[in-house]
Amino acid sequence: MQAGQHDQIPEIALGWHRDGRGAALATVVETWGSAPRQAGSQLAISGNGEIMGSVSGGCVEGAVVTEAMDALQDGKPRLLTFGVSDETAFSVGLACGGTIRVLVEPIGAGGDRLPEEMLAAIVAARQSRKPLLYAIGVEGWARHLIAPGTDAAADLRLRSDRSGMEEDGRFLAVYNPPLRLIVVGAVHIAQPLVTMARSLGYDPVIIDPRAAFGSSDRFPGEVILEDWPDEAVLGQHPDSRTAVVTLTHDTKLDDPAIRSALASNCFYLGCLGSTRTHAKRIDRLRDAGYDDATLARIHAPVGLDIGAKTPAEIAVSIMAQITQVLRKG
Repeated sequence: MQAGQHDQIPEIALGWHRDGRGAALATVVETWGSAPRQAGSQLAISGNGEIMGSVSGGCVEGAVVTEAMDALQDGKPRLLTFGVSDETAFSVGLACGGTIRVLVEPIGAGGDRLPEEMLAAIVAARQSRKPLLYAIGVEGWARHLIAPGTDAAADLRLRSDRSGMEEDGRFLAVYNPPLRLIVVGAVHIAQPLVTMARSLGYDPVIIDPRAAFGSSDRFPGEVILEDWPDEAVLGQHPDSRTAVVTLTHDTKLDDPAIRSALASNCFYLGCLGSTRTHAKRIDRLRDAGYDDATLARIHAPVGLDIGAKTPAEIAVSIMAQITQVLRKG
């Protein structure tokens, strides 16, 4: 996983705790108005006063850190409510204010602390790309972990990728695997595409057996696989948090990758090419035995129709369509 540190808050908090510094997790559990951070946003605080992450974009972090230090001393969680005024919000670069509730949990053993083993289970699930939910009752602090398929409300939150409060008084924190984008074809469009994808929180992987295309000079710092596309796509084990885009315009490369993607649970499959090119592609796949319901999973011509012309504009249209499918289904 190549996500940045701000995506690794549970891992950082667990590391601080195991290093003996002490650690607490602050989590936004509820918002009203134009609160700057959504429910599920987290801030890790060490016993030495180090912080990583954000619960408000800077408005209330100082107060949260103070409460976290007290929580580390007495071992008791806190549920804090903050009203961020328009004036305060503007002073830290925000357009308007709102109200947020923040849960502060000291990590450790005994009492009402967040148990180390529970946080470790969350970290392990993230590392193995297994979706998981953390549930806590805001009255009484009863905690448990929820696997997919065992709780209807939890499953709904996993699908929508939204943490939040339930009517029964539980806060459900969603820990979905990081988003990934598999790009087949290290062509010119792929360059702005992987840059945009990374800025949106995706871990990109580029697949192209043509070494001249998939060079580190053209894609510095990116993961580039030179295996044949069908094997390379399958080797990435695409799941419900994975998008696949084919860009080569070469049926020998695109078609095997498409077949591998259709055999997976990827949430998005987009293919570059004109309407005419796609019609021929559909005929080939239909002749290979794919039914209409399966073929309907393919988004082609790839991207939203925004009149894109340049590679960067096409990349914008692709990421917009991926976002639409991810958020709206």
